[in-house]
Amino acid sequence: MKHFTQDHPLCHDFLKGAKKALDDDRLQAQLARSLKDGFQKKRLKGMSRLPEYQDLRDRAKAIKTHTLKNLDKYLEQFEAQVIKAGGQVHWARDDVEATKIIIDICKSVDAKTVTKGKSMISEEIGLNVQLRKNGIEPIETDLGEYIIQLRDEPPSHIIAPAFHLSKEQVAETFHEHHLNQPPDRDLSEPTSLVHEARIELREKFLQADVGITGANVLIAETGTALIVTNEGNGDLTQCLPPVHIAVTSIEKVVPTLEDADTILRLLGRTATGQEMTVYTTFFTGAKRNQDLDGPQQFHMVLLDNRRSELLGGPLHDVLGCIRCGACINHCPIYAKVSGHAYGWVYPGPIGSILTPHLVGVDEAHLLPNACTMCGRCEEVCPVRIPLPTLLRTWRNRAYDAGHPGGVQRLGLNIWAWFAKRPSLYRLLLRPAVLALRLMGKMRPFNLPAPQGSTFMDRYKGGER
Repeated sequence: MKHFTQDHPLCHDFLKGAKKALDDDRLQAQLARSLKDGFQKKRLKGMSRLPEYQDLRDRAKAIKTHTLKNLDKYLEQFEAQVIKAGGQVHWARDDVEATKIIIDICKSVDAKTVTKGKSMISEEIGLNVQLRKNGIEPIETDLGEYIIQLRDEPPSHIIAPAFHLSKEQVAETFHEHHLNQPPDRDLSEPTSLVHEARIELREKFLQADVGITGANVLIAETGTALIVTNEGNGDLTQCLPPVHIAVTSIEKVVPTLEDADTILRLLGRTATGQEMTVYTTFFTGAKRNQDLDGPQQFHMVLLDNRRSELLGGPLHDVLGCIRCGACINHCPIYAKVSGHAYGWVYPGPIGSILTPHLVGVDEAHLLPNACTMCGRCEEVCPVRIPLPTLLRTWRNRAYDAGHPGGVQRLGLNIWAWFAKRPSLYRLLLRPAVLALRLMGKMRPFNLPAPQGSTFMDRYKGGER
């Protein structure tokens, strides 16, 4: 899939991206402030207000398991219901087909401008780049996406695209790009930033020829798609233009409205601690005669992009992801390096599993190793995806493909040789632990010293 690396030049060495992030004091302060005191605390508060939270997780897991086992059936049912409601369904095998379908629709109505709601799938297929190549201006309307579009940056988080930026950096960006506004205006408060973005985007909404959104959930029994936002930009994007295109991946479908409700009850609480996002919008087909508003044309683009290859395999469970971002918010690696270090659309644990499949293990072999195996990601996942197990699967595949190489591979082979000889391993481990303790006390090394006895000593002593 060479076109991925061509269209997404950020596919690069994770170590270089991580070092750049670690050296950025401004970024480190932003991460420390927004993760632990932001997303993590809000999720805990959201859970505490819902006594049946764990039962909902079990139900959501069962819904996803059942749906993926019968994915073809529910996708066909969804397609039939969309057509019945006056919409059109387009099937795309990969990013090339998806962008061609969308551009052809835009050209059919002579579109010059397109407003877009936040969509990670549109990032995955490089849609904005292809629209511009065809003379169509894409305008991001989610506040975070709008900010990073002005800065010509990719998103650093799947639910908070401008997560890596402080309000001071956003103000600097607005001063640089909103040249029609008074140069001495005060943008020190978040409310002033939101107000200015609203002013800039209002006419864009009204003038757009096509609106493009993603879809958080697809409902097979009714042919309904739904999006969740906190700004209302999704509603304006899908209601005001004469043509609405929704693009999402095939695993987002669920059988019934009740199933969608289960997902929604988890999604907001797990992502941002909200009982429900401010706007939860259901759309079914095109505008009907009795409707007061809505698009004259509705197109649903369903993207596979090698997801069907995962069905029934060792990485099957990753298709259950509802894109809440909880695994990212609780990952100690992401907390230090942020999203751009991962080199592509999806950061954190979920990205370290999806990206090697989508762009190839040779390109992304470092990502599964960007993990401490602490298990926090699995602990917080609302649909109980065994993320550490899937990461280990990719580590094994990367090793079989020759990654890592050189000194690292030699080191692993030496460790494996000793690990297969327990008596010799324990004999060498004791002086190694002693050396580490001594190094921890020496100022040049500044290393944490090992605490207590070794695991094997504790095990032999009866500690469990």
